[in-house]
Amino acid sequence: MIKVLVVDDEPQILRALRINLAAHGYDVETADTGDTALRKAAGTLPDLVILDLGLPDMNGRRVIAGLRGWTQTPILVLSGRAASAEKIAALDAGADDYVTKPFDIGELLARVRAATRRSDPGFETAVVTIGPVTVDLAAKQAERDGEEIRLTRKEWQILELLLRNPGKLVSQRELLHRVWGQNYDSETNYLRQYMAQLRRKLEVDPSRPVHLLTEPGMGYRFRP
Repeated sequence: MIKVLVVDDEPQILRALRINLAAHGYDVETADTGDTALRKAAGTLPDLVILDLGLPDMNGRRVIAGLRGWTQTPILVLSGRAASAEKIAALDAGADDYVTKPFDIGELLARVRAATRRSDPGFETAVVTIGPVTVDLAAKQAERDGEEIRLTRKEWQILELLLRNPGKLVSQRELLHRVWGQNYDSETNYLRQYMAQLRRKLEVDPSRPVHLLTEPGMGYRFRP
């Protein structure tokens, strides 16, 4: 059974998430402070942490930093802080995804499923489908109806990062650092240009993408 640690100081949120997650087969632990969360994480070794940033004893980013000191367990931030700067700071601190309150429980459960699949070592696959397109990450080949789709080196690098993290929000900074280098932080126009090119080549309707999605001000996400 997949273990989920839910960290929030609002009793009604803890109760609602505990009931909904348990109903879908998850083993749920809860914590209402950052200190309790860190102690429970060390003791129970959860497969996923759902974390509110506004905790009474410490900022949630300190909890992320404490967890990242010893584990790569996926961290899904669930917060009422909707500002892009808050989201970017949480992702840069080591969070894997960010959901803003109030939230739709169906969407949250989908994010939970995506995060726990990624944490399963057996989940990664070399062949991914994007609508009618088949992408072989090992061979670095993309095809539609048997016809090769030619991608540039940087298009492949961006695409691979997204496809190897299905459902995960990949931040603009991570993409820039991984594809262009550590000195690139604010050149988001590069990403917009390359994502537009990828959509033209891979999406059925590039103007209405359903797989290569933009999270405004934060980054990009591949939705299988």
